[in-house]
Amino acid sequence: MAARPAILAGLLVLCALVKLGAAVLPAPRDHPIGILPPLALVDEGRRALGERLFADPRLSGDGTRSCAGCHDLRSNGASARRRDLAPDGTELPLNTATVFNAALNFRLGWEGRARSLEAQTEALLRNPAIMGADPEVVLRRLSADPALAAEFRAIYRREPDAPALIDALSTFQRSLVTPRSRFDLWLGGVEEAITPAEREGYLLFRSIGCAACHQGVNIGGNLFQYHGIFHALAAPEPRMLRVPSLRNVAVTAPYFHDGSAATLEDAVRGMGLAQLNLVMEEAQVAAIVAFLRSLTGSYRGAPVTAPP
Repeated sequence: MAARPAILAGLLVLCALVKLGAAVLPAPRDHPIGILPPLALVDEGRRALGERLFADPRLSGDGTRSCAGCHDLRSNGASARRRDLAPDGTELPLNTATVFNAALNFRLGWEGRARSLEAQTEALLRNPAIMGADPEVVLRRLSADPALAAEFRAIYRREPDAPALIDALSTFQRSLVTPRSRFDLWLGGVEEAITPAEREGYLLFRSIGCAACHQGVNIGGNLFQYHGIFHALAAPEPRMLRVPSLRNVAVTAPYFHDGSAATLEDAVRGMGLAQLNLVMEEAQVAAIVAFLRSLTGSYRGAPVTAPP
């Protein structure tokens, strides 16, 4: 809490910079955003097994839902719903975050409770509101499948067990990165990769202070922040959140931890007011949205898209 006044003071200074206007700022040399690195090498056998398990409903308590049911890898790695449903049909309290590039976050989940993919995966499997799985029951199901059990033995040199199950799922999730956004290409020196309007949006994004929280390789995901610093934003709880990544943000509507912002324009306008005390002009909103649309990457060679 002691750091909060310093954060507020810094944001106020950054807000004042908007008076300069994005158009007069020089082309940046030291970027707060990094290029998404190449996919780290992972064990292909474990990755492939994890991919199959990710789509396997036998991992849920009632055997009807899979990880892929809420994290659609054919589109944005999440869903189009404001909030997904628990097994009992009730609405979850938080919006489902995309699994794409999640491995690059310093903590997992909106509240950042998990420090690793392994911890997050196990917590979600056990959570009665998510998968509601009893590990022993799940392992009996998997062991009863001769082909799957043989695959576990070939890869892990033992029968299916909880550590191997968690490791395979986590290995697969580490492969879910989306490189080659147009903005990454521009950072790499391809000047024509983004339009002049998108470049101006990026300069404005920096000058008004958005990059104070949304920076680094994942354009977020590397610090905690209070929301609603100047004005209320979305549901009041949880008060402190892990700053979300902005990669693929143009295709991951709805926005915020409660899914209350239906469009990217709504989200930009709301963040400007709540976090920067800035009533943004429509031209400013449009400029930043244009920049954000350049952050969409590719998965397996195809652009990440919004759910149908």
